[in-house]
Amino acid sequence: MVFSLFRRYLSMGRHSHTSNKVQALYDHCNAIFSPSSTPPPSSQALHKLSSILDTVQPSDVGLSEESTDDDRGHGFFGINQLNRAARWAQPITYIDIHESDSFTCYLVQMCIFCFPTSSVIPLHDHPGMTVFSKILYGSLHVKAYDWVEPPCTVESKGPGHPQVRLAKLAVDKVMTAPCETSVLYPKHGGNLHCFTAVTPCAVLDILSPPYREDEGRKCTYYHDYPYSTFSIQNGPKICDGEEEYAWLVEIGTPADLYMRSREYTGPAIQL
Repeated sequence: MVFSLFRRYLSMGRHSHTSNKVQALYDHCNAIFSPSSTPPPSSQALHKLSSILDTVQPSDVGLSEESTDDDRGHGFFGINQLNRAARWAQPITYIDIHESDSFTCYLVQMCIFCFPTSSVIPLHDHPGMTVFSKILYGSLHVKAYDWVEPPCTVESKGPGHPQVRLAKLAVDKVMTAPCETSVLYPKHGGNLHCFTAVTPCAVLDILSPPYREDEGRKCTYYHDYPYSTFSIQNGPKICDGEEEYAWLVEIGTPADLYMRSREYTGPAIQL
């Protein structure tokens, strides 16, 4: 059963007759994110990468959209209590497009996440990273924050009194394909985000540089609290409404994050 949902989306083989847009992505990334890139990629180079991503369709990466019905009849805006367990009955499918050490593990990672309805990638960060996200099909609710700078922290009253840090809301909306590529940067654009599938959907991500714990790029998960939850003295002046801010506390990897990997079946990349 766990393999049935995405079988129809992963049915197209490597010998697709469509133009190899994945190759174009690889070539452009390889050029602008090379180790000798000094200074960092220009805004024009990053805009061109977004423009290429904007043209990518599911078939370009080996996916198809024969059906968007996952037979569970509930979405982000109304989950029946009796169906709550079914929310995690299907995993999020992770597809690594390219695995070369010289590319993925050092400079850039290209990957796809396929979501069943109501599945969630919880609130997490991308330390020191720039991430391009292209929704290939379906609808996805995105909620994203950026840290308030300089850092504003308080001690919580919870178990162990963990420290909470103030963040400002950057994105809180449903995005439906076809739509433009979204980009988050190390300090702005929604570096901390949460994805919730409104319908079955897929997201193509390009991360530069990728997560790498030994270089300080560890994925950390968070829980967000309304601004009114904690009081501060001599804190930053809130000018645009308390609803635009939240307190984030670091948590462990959520136990209900259900994910499995799958082989990439799209056009091969020529190195």
